[in-house]
Amino acid sequence: MSILVGLHHATRYSYDRPIGLGPQVVRLRPAPHSRTRIPSYSLTVTPAQHFVNWQQDPHGNWLARFVFPEKVTEFSVTVDLTANLEVINPFDFFIEPYAEKWPFKFEPELYEDLLAFIGPEPAGPRLKEFVCSISRDPRNTIDFLVELNQRLQQMIKYVVRMEPGVQTPEETLTLGSGSCRDSGWLLVQILRHLGLPARFVSGYLIQLRPDIKSLDGPSGTDIDFTDLHAWTEVYLPGAGWVGLDPTNAVLASDEHIVLALGRDYTDVAPMDGVILGSGGQRIAVSVNVIPVS
Repeated sequence: MSILVGLHHATRYSYDRPIGLGPQVVRLRPAPHSRTRIPSYSLTVTPAQHFVNWQQDPHGNWLARFVFPEKVTEFSVTVDLTANLEVINPFDFFIEPYAEKWPFKFEPELYEDLLAFIGPEPAGPRLKEFVCSISRDPRNTIDFLVELNQRLQQMIKYVVRMEPGVQTPEETLTLGSGSCRDSGWLLVQILRHLGLPARFVSGYLIQLRPDIKSLDGPSGTDIDFTDLHAWTEVYLPGAGWVGLDPTNAVLASDEHIVLALGRDYTDVAPMDGVILGSGGQRIAVSVNVIPVS
């Protein structure tokens, strides 16, 4: 059984005087490797007087590069898509026998292919302490990852941060709080310090109100909800890239729609570009989901 939902995401920048816009790169098209099927998609940008080139980066993400020849007083980006949500068992994958127990060593050729996603940033004292606190006693790899994901969700209080950028792991551990992107980046660095390849993911998270309330646990959201979200993927031999969402302590499923992924969080920014000039700026953002069938 599947549910078809519509998603509407609008971002509008308005300026108090005409300004020039440098090239604007938009990463708001579901990635080719997103498991959730997207029957329809449209991206509308104003002003209409612009040039656009669709590109793919080394990670396979879709990039729309916009160039505006004239000065503007408004810049808006609107995404409309439909998503076919089919229940996905996030644990339905195969792991090579040698990797069923953690810790394990990658086969040399595979390790070489994944090197770009293994090298971590230098760890500060709090991150070192956290990594050292993780038991190296052999245990089931999936159990280990589930426990690590849950531990972060319990340690790091989720907060909405409007400030741009991502906190360092030291900041997130010190504060004991962070946005989804902060928790996602922290998990990326922890996994890399443990020798596991990890990458950072941005996308949409769609959460629908259940028709029937749970009798033996949390029922989930009371309203249909969607927003931009960030999480982590870890590479497991045999299974490939497996999504871990430390904000919600779950493995990524059909509700996680991948927009972009990369080695660094800067690889996946939903939008980036340069403003040529100065002046007041206002931003309005809305993301809504509507069940279609």
